[in-house]
Amino acid sequence: MFSSILIANRGEIACRIIRTARRMGIVTVAVYSDADRNALHVKEADQAIAIGPAPAAESYLKAGMIIAAAKETGAEAIHPGYGFLSENPDFVEQVTAAGLVFIGPSSASIRAMGLKDAAKRLMEKAGVPVVPGYHGEAQELVVLATKAREIGYPVLIKARAGGGGKGMRRVDDPDQFADALAGARREAKAAFGDDRVLVEKYVEKPRHIEVQVFGDNHGNAVHLFERDCSAQRRHQKVMEEAPAPGMPADMRKAMMEAAVKAAKAIAYSGAGTIEFIADASEGLKADRFWFMEMNTRLQVEHPVTEMVTGLDLVEWQLRVASGEKLPLSQKEIRLGGHAFEARIYAEDPARGFLPAIGTLYHLRFPETAEGGAVRIETGVRAGDAISPYYDPMIAKLVVHGPDRGAALGALADALDHTEIAGSVTNVPFLARLARDPDFAAGSVDTGLIERKQATLTATEPASLRLKALAAFAASGARPATPAACDPWEAFDGYTHFHPLARDSRLGQGEEETVATIMALGGGRYDVAIGEAVFPLSDTSVEGRVARWPGHVTVFDGAVGYTFPVPDPLQRAAEEAGGGHSLRAPMPGLVKIVRAAAGERVEKGQPLLILEAMKMEHTIAAPHDGVIEEIAAEGAQVTDGALLVKFLEEK
Repeated sequence: MFSSILIANRGEIACRIIRTARRMGIVTVAVYSDADRNALHVKEADQAIAIGPAPAAESYLKAGMIIAAAKETGAEAIHPGYGFLSENPDFVEQVTAAGLVFIGPSSASIRAMGLKDAAKRLMEKAGVPVVPGYHGEAQELVVLATKAREIGYPVLIKARAGGGGKGMRRVDDPDQFADALAGARREAKAAFGDDRVLVEKYVEKPRHIEVQVFGDNHGNAVHLFERDCSAQRRHQKVMEEAPAPGMPADMRKAMMEAAVKAAKAIAYSGAGTIEFIADASEGLKADRFWFMEMNTRLQVEHPVTEMVTGLDLVEWQLRVASGEKLPLSQKEIRLGGHAFEARIYAEDPARGFLPAIGTLYHLRFPETAEGGAVRIETGVRAGDAISPYYDPMIAKLVVHGPDRGAALGALADALDHTEIAGSVTNVPFLARLARDPDFAAGSVDTGLIERKQATLTATEPASLRLKALAAFAASGARPATPAACDPWEAFDGYTHFHPLARDSRLGQGEEETVATIMALGGGRYDVAIGEAVFPLSDTSVEGRVARWPGHVTVFDGAVGYTFPVPDPLQRAAEEAGGGHSLRAPMPGLVKIVRAAAGERVEKGQPLLILEAMKMEHTIAAPHDGVIEEIAAEGAQVTDGALLVKFLEEK
């Protein structure tokens, strides 16, 4: 076994690997960029070494710097985690050439599965069912459009070099094919450096089911059962579970056999995932699933497999990479209970799941949940910032219960007791998804979230009582001590010559809520908003209110209502500026500009394409008007930067 390993990653996966390595007595070395100098994974590791500036291309993707760090610190092996260099065969070869061990598959295995078209041809030869489509080398528009007609619409254009929904477009009409292809190619080129695509039949009610496989260097390969990853937004997973709901025994047997066959076809070693798409239009059937791709690394959602098998997949990776045989045979691997994983992101579901940034001033996760066990995987602490440089994941909330119903109840309960303030998050969305009737019944497919997006992302406005709680928290009222019941001690700065009341103001869009806090003594208060009066005590708001610079957040179940606390000295400045304008919803690159200054545009007309987080976002005109200014193509903009300004028309 290794005595020391370097982790070529960051965030929650680096922390996850450190935890297992420490239990096994293995010294860990972390690497970090300038943006991560004070990150949790740096603090948790035994050693840490800087590798470059904040952008990943200048730090976490610099193979030479990472290998040099391993040599400098005496690490014997490199664990890539997921993302970054984890599926880069050139990096594997560089690690090996440096006399180090890569904790993962061989470069040959990664190359065999790295390009979707070649992988599907290989799987066809191995007898693994493959989605009908065109996986050839020709990339001319006329060829791809012809193949799409032969396959039959709707079709799916997919980048051959990547995943995560990047470079992917559904096309329902031949007239849309050329534009969809151009968009997919641009996104694929930006994300993977390869704009080649494949075209496949679009499955109308698809279930995304994947199988965890493991191989060693002694010719052994096993499966650790399946995970259902059908709950997706924008082709990206947000919630996973194991096992897949409604999976018939004959289909599980056929799918597991196909997955192991796929792993053995490339002499696979280490942790890998075989991803299948299943047609659920008539329920799950043994002859209605097809190979999509293989991820030659540890998956983000591996904890749900660990929860239902009781195994540590990182430990298996370390043992296999050090030359040991698989710890268990196929017959010894057991499936028990049910598990869910919810990915908590800094993003705004109501705005199309746009990624967000911010400082996590308040961060609290539940330790227990009704009906099941809770596990939190995170790489951040309260006070850490979500930066625009990396994936905006905050944490993975994982639960396990004796059956699906119990696990789902535990998931909803845990989300209800998750508190995050300082950035908008998807926690309320996840809680609604957990309670959605179709999802709860196991009737889920990859289009469920899109179909129900309006319902799943809608939030009820804050009630007057919640506003009263927020106003109380913003008022500066002091909690009463056990021995003190004097109402005069409720507020700082009050004397017997002033009334025992204080006005508290909360921002709310363009308006302001004014509440009057009346101190009654003994830690009791009345909070009046208009004619409504709410009796409160100083203990009634503890645990569900977060105070942070310039704001107060009140939590009601999974929903956090955030209110700015106005600064009266800045009110005049708040009304500065004028005219109609569009501002960047996030930091990004102005990829394409489709309008010009002086041009009259109509409501809904696309004006420019902003690229952020390797995804393209179309910025459209909010109303009819004439453009006065528009951002330049190729401009790098910050969050809130002016993109478009309209002439004020009288």
